[in-house]
Amino acid sequence: MRRGLLITFEGSEGCGKSTQVERLAARLKKQGTPVLVTREPGGTAIGEQIRHLLKFAPESAAMTPETELLLFEASRAQLVRELIEPALANGQTVICDRFFDSTTVYQGVARRLPSEVVEQLNRFAVGNAIPDITFVVDLDAATARARMLRRVRPAGNRDRMEQEPQEFYERVAEAYRELAKHEPQRVILIDGSPSADQVEAEIWAAVESKIATRESQI
Repeated sequence: MRRGLLITFEGSEGCGKSTQVERLAARLKKQGTPVLVTREPGGTAIGEQIRHLLKFAPESAAMTPETELLLFEASRAQLVRELIEPALANGQTVICDRFFDSTTVYQGVARRLPSEVVEQLNRFAVGNAIPDITFVVDLDAATARARMLRRVRPAGNRDRMEQEPQEFYERVAEAYRELAKHEPQRVILIDGSPSADQVEAEIWAAVESKIATRESQI
């Protein structure tokens, strides 16, 4: 059986990537493609416990950047081996809401941890599960932050990542743009400012092109 596609979505908080994950999954399922949708951190029972610790547990206020990095990698390692690799081997298309690029950007750049350490831990956690396509939904930091603050919970219930200052998100947005420049074969920068329908159409065109290229290589 042919290995499935691994598609990941990245971007700052409030950029609209999770909406596009849902829309792409629906399109693929409609045409009969078996799809697994998952997320980081989380996706497995162990990962969801780590997610709670990273984002919502009161104790996370004292978390160091180094601890944060290792917890993300632990969740990722479990997700890859428990869900992603088996699904890919079974021919499923896997769509993941965040993957190792988030760690490169958030912990490596925005938290200013050593890039060589982050890269080594990413490689260890993901093994052979390298995305075929990574979509970065790009939105200026101010607009993304305004969306984030509007979308959900009362201020006191925002998760730990949502409470970072504006300059943190500016570093994140710029780091994602740099990533797209350095890995153009894998990373596709998508303007997140048009309507959700327009963004969806651009993403779908890129996915169709990737599928057509793979089929031509059979």
